[in-house]
Amino acid sequence: MTAQDARPSRLERVDRTRARSWTTQVLYRWESQGRSGGLLDAFQDVLRTRRIAERRIPIVRAHLDRIDDHLAEIDGVLSGALDNWRLERLSRIDRSILRLATSEILFDEEVPPKVALQEGIRLAGQYGGAESPRFVNGVLDAVLRIREGGGYEGAPPPASQAAHGTEG
Repeated sequence: MTAQDARPSRLERVDRTRARSWTTQVLYRWESQGRSGGLLDAFQDVLRTRRIAERRIPIVRAHLDRIDDHLAEIDGVLSGALDNWRLERLSRIDRSILRLATSEILFDEEVPPKVALQEGIRLAGQYGGAESPRFVNGVLDAVLRIREGGGYEGAPPPASQAAHGTEG
């Protein structure tokens, strides 16, 4: 199998991109409701009121499961990446985007970290304020440096090192 064979098709890439948008909306809703209930409860609320393509639902659910499973670690890495900011002071939408992108950077071996960063910037441009894309870019760049350099104790080693049993 060549690298080209492993690359997702155009339709798969569109589905992943749109699933990220839905995931961001679910995270925002969950935050807006005071984080009452779980992420999957917020997702069920969205599914009752919005139409999401069937093939995207498992992708959204996988994002939400990953975030739910690793929320403390994600928030810890984000806190380490924020310079002169506290996570709870960020806008809900920026925080939602950063959590999603950080979860992909740290815990999704199918998505190259730079793709997760670019998708986070795209979401910030689509949903955030005027400064959001630049801000999200800076924070996610710091997350990438933490991931690659092991600069935060709670950060797992890069997926390639974890798969080979080595540490960063």
